[in-house]
Amino acid sequence: MKTSVYTAHYDALRKWLKMNREAQGLSLRDVSALWGRHHSVLGKIEQSRRKVELVEFIELCSILEADPHEGLSLLQKSLSGTNNKTRT
Repeated sequence: MKTSVYTAHYDALRKWLKMNREAQGLSLRDVSALWGRHHSVLGKIEQSRRKVELVEFIELCSILEADPHEGLSLLQKSLSGTNNKTRT
């Protein structure tokens, strides 16, 4: 499997994180301050310029009050769709 930061799988996860951030009414700077990281880190994640690591994902979900299982399910569905396409 391609591990690039630019895969559709990462895009789905990034969009989900951004959607949750916006639903909470939080800016990049708001979340970054709560996260203890520079806002450019989160900006790069949302702009497909940096991967989100698993621990970071869990931390962000906690800050955003988002269920990490929902994000992982989205990722799993994305991966399953790709696997099904390659099998046929």
